[in-house]
Amino acid sequence: MAVLVTRPQPDGEATAKSLRAKGFEVLLAPMLRFEPVPFHDDDDALYGAVILTSANALRAIEPQLGGSRLLKLPLFAVGEHTAAAARDAGFGEVIAAEGGDAGALRELVLSSVKTKRLRKTATLLYLAGADLARDLAGELGEKGFTVVTHTTYRMIPASSLPQEICDAFMANQIEAVLHYSRRSARAFLDAARSAGVEISALALPQCCISATVAAVLRDAGATQVTAAARTDENALFEALSRALRTRLA
Repeated sequence: MAVLVTRPQPDGEATAKSLRAKGFEVLLAPMLRFEPVPFHDDDDALYGAVILTSANALRAIEPQLGGSRLLKLPLFAVGEHTAAAARDAGFGEVIAAEGGDAGALRELVLSSVKTKRLRKTATLLYLAGADLARDLAGELGEKGFTVVTHTTYRMIPASSLPQEICDAFMANQIEAVLHYSRRSARAFLDAARSAGVEISALALPQCCISATVAAVLRDAGATQVTAAARTDENALFEALSRALRTRLA
């Protein structure tokens, strides 16, 4: 019996490696495909800091970052995973939000004004994806910030499930499915429906990185839905363990 990981690559393979180290069999079906968008820095723009809600935003422009002036700016990251990617990319001052979501990042930016780490008059450069679950730029704009958003990547939904995954559903060889975003969860549901394995798929435990992702699966009719207590992968693995203990009890 295997755990199905729907996370996009290359993060999906990193997740699979972690799960295998814990003794799980793993199948991969990335439900979103990463695609960079051309990025051109405006040399005349004066930024006070960079904000980041996904490591993918850096992955898309990493070849352009060597010697970039942006590396000298403080960077506010949505969580530790994204913060680590920023450090690896060469940013020297990286501050990670503890909540792991855009709301926590907004609060981190606001609190940084109170601690004088950031000026409220500063212009923030938001490196972002094409599809945003939350209007972080607008929320910070309401607090007086100027936010310049540059789209550096998009995630393209997969149109189908790999045949081996469909076969595994039909043969009852999958014991749980991991979901990392609302968009990938919706893509999974569409692909499972198109392949005719939706009933088999939704009968299994669906383990989700957050309550908002879990709502997508519940709305689709899944009855065994577990949300991580925090929006990080370790918490998701804990949710997986809880779900499987309940299933085997």
